[in-house]
Amino acid sequence: MRNETRVQIQSKHKKKFLNGYPLLFKEALANPEKLKEEGAILNLVDHNGEFIGKGYYGRQNKGYGWVLTQDASESIDEAFFTNKIQKALHYRKSFFEDPSTTAFRVVNGEGDGLGGITIDRFNDYYLINWYSEGAYSFKNEVVNSLKTLVNFKGIYEKKRFDAKGQYVDDDDFVAGERGEFPLIVKENGVDFAVYLNEGAMVGVFLDQRPVRKIIRDKYAKGKSVLNTFSYTGAFSVFAALGGAVHTTSVDLANRSLNKTIEQFSVNGIDYEAQNILVMDVFKYFKYAVKKNLKFDMVILDPPSFARSKKHTFSAAKDYKNLLKETIAITEDKGVIVASTNYSGYDMKKFKGFVDQAFKESGGKYKLLEEYSLPEDFRTTKEFREGNYLKVVFIEKIKG
Repeated sequence: MRNETRVQIQSKHKKKFLNGYPLLFKEALANPEKLKEEGAILNLVDHNGEFIGKGYYGRQNKGYGWVLTQDASESIDEAFFTNKIQKALHYRKSFFEDPSTTAFRVVNGEGDGLGGITIDRFNDYYLINWYSEGAYSFKNEVVNSLKTLVNFKGIYEKKRFDAKGQYVDDDDFVAGERGEFPLIVKENGVDFAVYLNEGAMVGVFLDQRPVRKIIRDKYAKGKSVLNTFSYTGAFSVFAALGGAVHTTSVDLANRSLNKTIEQFSVNGIDYEAQNILVMDVFKYFKYAVKKNLKFDMVILDPPSFARSKKHTFSAAKDYKNLLKETIAITEDKGVIVASTNYSGYDMKKFKGFVDQAFKESGGKYKLLEEYSLPEDFRTTKEFREGNYLKVVFIEKIKG
């Protein structure tokens, strides 16, 4: 039997949870010392003992656990997970029917009522991400539910937790048959090589799918494109397929070279005609200025936090300055694709950084379009932090 614990919510936070806020944060708990066993069912009550909600204890960087139901009589068991996953699959019915895209998210954590757990589909392989030991304690229930609901070849998992909230690296195979990697999946007709068995990263960030598509379909033709923090070069591949005259991909990680070559190659693109650099992006900006290099399009999608030998980047503090460096190497009438997955500020504040960067650079700009998470990355209005992705297309206007 799973342990159950009664936890009192501070009065000033009661309304927030009654309105559907799903994340249990420390300041909301009157008796956090009661939280001992990860995965324990938490019955949330007010100071009078009246029921507020039910969830589980699972420590991750975001908080102390997740509220899963506001029905006091509902059990958090295999039937519960089956119901939630079934609804999530139905919501994404159109994705399953689209042969041009075979990689997408099928369960997006709290957006589908299952905070701390995500599930992605790659062809007929499914990947479960667990974000806390508490979430992982439901492994049998989630895996059994998934097995009954989908046709699958194999199921893999990523345990994204340890004492420091990092990825736990061990055998990721769960059920079915092991895949032969790379697995070639499709996104809007473009091929991607993915690996479900090589650590936390699989080779593509699925949340940027609409951004890649619009770059290919609308912006890339005839342009020179710089892709910074390029990872495996996905933006560069879409730009090249959209008719870019040349792409430059820059990333500090040694693996980025071979991974980017592979992504170009599986799409029949001559990677030797592209520029792929293993280099500190901050150093590259200085190099580009020194060599008077300018680009028609610059894609700026840094991690929320990055560290190299000489630089530390925090999206919370440093994005404006990074934009200023980007502006300096963007041609007049060129386009900057500015993106962040940092959840600590909203789109309005992000646009404020854009405005400040251009003002301090003495330049003018026009916002062309903006993107947040795509439809398969379902979010809930009660948890705005969950809609973390912010992307703006900016035209640099000649001053």
